[in-house]
Amino acid sequence: MKAVRLWSVRNAGWLKKCYAALEGTLALFNPLLRAIGHERLDKPFAAIEGVVKGFLFDSQSCGQCTLGETGMACPMNCPKTLRNGPCGGVRQNGGCEIKPEMTCVWVNAWEGSQKIGTPEDTIKIIQPPVDNRIKGRSAWLRALRLRNGESA
Repeated sequence: MKAVRLWSVRNAGWLKKCYAALEGTLALFNPLLRAIGHERLDKPFAAIEGVVKGFLFDSQSCGQCTLGETGMACPMNCPKTLRNGPCGGVRQNGGCEIKPEMTCVWVNAWEGSQKIGTPEDTIKIIQPPVDNRIKGRSAWLRALRLRNGESA
């Protein structure tokens, strides 16, 4: 998993474009998805998301994906699950304070955001705390609803 996760960070630029294309495609189909029912579609979408994002990003399926803002590095892989930057314990070599053998997720996030092109516009966005009530639900459908001004 770690090797694929790091590959995803190194290829964050075009993966972000793929994500944007997926979001655009889902937006086109939103009238149909809404007619079927987002709630009804949530489990199948979450299952697909879990496989795809789990493989590519070692996603923890929090239901509130920030991959596009964090250089395609899932901040939920941080042992402290920090969603807004590194803690004060990042080691000189970029290692995690809790798991020294692991590179800090936020070091990876910064590297990935450089590949996306505008880190100031993405990684510096303050993320709200995780709402554990929606853990395991589809972040794709949630983003679609939010994009269309619907309640998440």
